[in-house]
Amino acid sequence: MMTKKQFIEAIRKVVYDSAICGTENVLCHPPGRKPDPKLVRLAAWFNGLPEDQKKNVLDVVAFASHQTVFGFLCVLDGVRQIEDGPDKGKLTLGYEQEGAQVTLNDDDGPGLHDLFNDKTT
Repeated sequence: MMTKKQFIEAIRKVVYDSAICGTENVLCHPPGRKPDPKLVRLAAWFNGLPEDQKKNVLDVVAFASHQTVFGFLCVLDGVRQIEDGPDKGKLTLGYEQEGAQVTLNDDDGPGLHDLFNDKTT
């Protein structure tokens, strides 16, 4: 059965790392036979930068990716509200395998957002 830590490790690999690597790949080589002109323009700019500036751009990409995933996990954990007013609902993230089910964003132990920070900072 999947644990919170396993879930966060999967999210780190499949969402966070993929966003960073995918963005770098698109900036270096826009995909397709007729790439989006905006991507072509960004790629020309990015590829014209000195190596230290490319690293800075990719550091910003990593920071923005972290902030996005972290913020979403805060919403799942209920520490960042998506509703106004006193009667707020609660999101529940469940994982089911072979008939067994676990709630990954329960109140036991560290929150998903904290576990993600531990893996990425």
